[in-house]
Amino acid sequence: MSHAAAKQSPATALAPPRFENGKALLIAGLRKLYTAETMKDLPAQWQLFVPYLGTIPGQVGRAVYGVCWQPADGAGIEYLTGIEVSGFAGLPGDFTVVSLAAMNYAVFSHRDHVSKLYETCNAISQWLPESGYQHADDPETPAFFERYTEEFDPHTGMGGMEVWVPIKS
Repeated sequence: MSHAAAKQSPATALAPPRFENGKALLIAGLRKLYTAETMKDLPAQWQLFVPYLGTIPGQVGRAVYGVCWQPADGAGIEYLTGIEVSGFAGLPGDFTVVSLAAMNYAVFSHRDHVSKLYETCNAISQWLPESGYQHADDPETPAFFERYTEEFDPHTGMGGMEVWVPIKS
């Protein structure tokens, strides 16, 4: 969960996580590779994805996900803006579908503006090595995912945001 260019503000206080036995998820959406230089373009990916909401075949619920993987070479991140789906049928051609296995998660609430989510991620990356927990390292397992609930207001950028970090059992 390295956002090397980001600086953590002293105001970022990480509340203790809750622990969840997460169910298996099938997430469909737009996936793109970002470098430190192109990370600023990530909001545009959300702008491309949002018009699909409510029209995606097999959409399950209204929570929206930002799934993040770190490539093995450590250069940047792969990021998927997506929604849970029940299957592959009828999805737009530019969509990627990923299957996330059922696993244990440390879940952190983010109460600030969405633009400060990197601060929470930085605080989590400091918390994890000192927590006694280990990240569930596996090439198919994301570094983390963001979950935006129905309480998230895209107009204000506030409410209903969580960061789910897969941990070894």
